[in-house]
Amino acid sequence: MAAIDISPNKDGGVMKEIIKEGIGDEIPSPGSNVTVHYTGTLLDGTKFDSSKDRNEPFQFELKKGSVIKAWDIGVATMKKGEVALLTCAPEYAYGKNGSPPKIPPNATLKFEIEMISWKGEDLSPEKNGSIERHQIIQGKDYITPQEGALVNVHLMGMYNGKIFEDRDVQFNLGEGEDCGVIEGIEKALESFKSGEKSKLIIKSKYAFKNVGKPEFDIPPNATVEYIVELKNFEKVEVWSLKNHEQIDLAKMYKEKGTNYFKANKYNLAIKMYKKITSVLEYGEDFEGDLKIERNNLILSAHLNLALCYLKLDNNVEAKDSCNEALKLNPQNEKALFRRGQAYLALASPEIAIKDFQEVLKVEPKNTAAVKQIGVCNNLIKKQLAKEKKLYANMFDKFAQEDKQKEEEKLREQPDVMCGALGEWGQEERPGGRDATAFEKENPNILMLNANGTDEFQNM
Repeated sequence: MAAIDISPNKDGGVMKEIIKEGIGDEIPSPGSNVTVHYTGTLLDGTKFDSSKDRNEPFQFELKKGSVIKAWDIGVATMKKGEVALLTCAPEYAYGKNGSPPKIPPNATLKFEIEMISWKGEDLSPEKNGSIERHQIIQGKDYITPQEGALVNVHLMGMYNGKIFEDRDVQFNLGEGEDCGVIEGIEKALESFKSGEKSKLIIKSKYAFKNVGKPEFDIPPNATVEYIVELKNFEKVEVWSLKNHEQIDLAKMYKEKGTNYFKANKYNLAIKMYKKITSVLEYGEDFEGDLKIERNNLILSAHLNLALCYLKLDNNVEAKDSCNEALKLNPQNEKALFRRGQAYLALASPEIAIKDFQEVLKVEPKNTAAVKQIGVCNNLIKKQLAKEKKLYANMFDKFAQEDKQKEEEKLREQPDVMCGALGEWGQEERPGGRDATAFEKENPNILMLNANGTDEFQNM
């Protein structure tokens, strides 16, 4: 096969001649860990390096600048099993300096490269291989879609070689769940370029998790494959919008969030409410009615975020959202009430009751707050009773331990009235004399003479 120019500028800097065709359609993606064999020669045929001579394949990360430019360009076009000859001009190799002593300055080099294998590019946030990309068709341009962009994609999902879905779908990136698009595809699409087609290998964490997909015969904790093609996308540049356009966009996100909330899709609702704050947070030049509307939308977003977090039992996040709302309106009834609910769920009734009491200052007829105060009082009483019982048990335990220690000390003291020490031993008698007949009959009595000397009278 004749050599073709694969240099980006079509300047003849990298010419590729396929010696042996590869297998399939896949090619490695930027970031893939590639394994190859190679032999490098000068134009006169002088060999300067070969992995085959070392009997050890060479590995490198594609498009990371760890090899010469010609390799990053040429290897990126190779299929598994392909053998190709790359002819590399100096500016795509070692340039005017060369690589002494084997490669002279301004040398054109030839590399015969065999593509052995590669591991796909790791697109997972944790970089643990849970989302792996194998590029089939490279995309165009350098722009990739970000969350909120309207994407048009074709999906083909496979498990154990069986296709379980094959469809076109359009959605806003970040809202794929509403269209049945798994999280792993959404995260991968953030790295796709328009027109790109890739195979994704997605582990269960970013696919169907520990539940599986019974209607597709996919068991729990299954790894699935998808062929994903990003046909095109529309990217919204918020910074380029005028103030009234930002307000309209925020209203659209609020409506979407409300619809997701009503459908019990709280995570999607949270995404929409967060978008409101991201769209409007830098609008310092809002004036008049637009400024009032902006502040109301941001306040509403924080209140709705708190409500969603409460539904998901994410009580710390709920509390934080209420705090943001209260920065905008310190007497906001909903913010105070929902923060009280969050504190109550966090087992802090003594703090929660203060928020509910503040609610009544704002709206004395709020019966829900009255009920919550009653709940708080009951919990506080139970908590005090529990603590009282706990302390009482602790004191009883300490008293019992002290008593046991005293008894042990008493047992350790010698008792002169019992055992070997209870009778007067020969060595303990003054003068070491023998016991009298009376003392033998009454071993607990020691007889002294009248003047207290060592002389004893025999009774």
